Amino acid sequence: MNEKQIRMEVGEILDTYCKECFLQSYFRKEFGKKKAQTFCIKQCTVGQKLKTYGDKLSK
Repeated sequence: MNEKQIRMEVGEILDTYCKECFLQSYFRKEFGKKKAQTFCIKQCTVGQKLKTYGDKLSK
């Protein structure tokens, strides 16, 4: 995958799954932005997939 394809895929994932995510909004409201981001990156399968794309872009 090239950089453009990865960015398009990330955009689609964010629009499809993360835009109106109940868990992200709940954690952000109850515990703050840091807890919500930590949950997304470490426990959410969609967040883990986004992290792998980010790792590919940073190389």
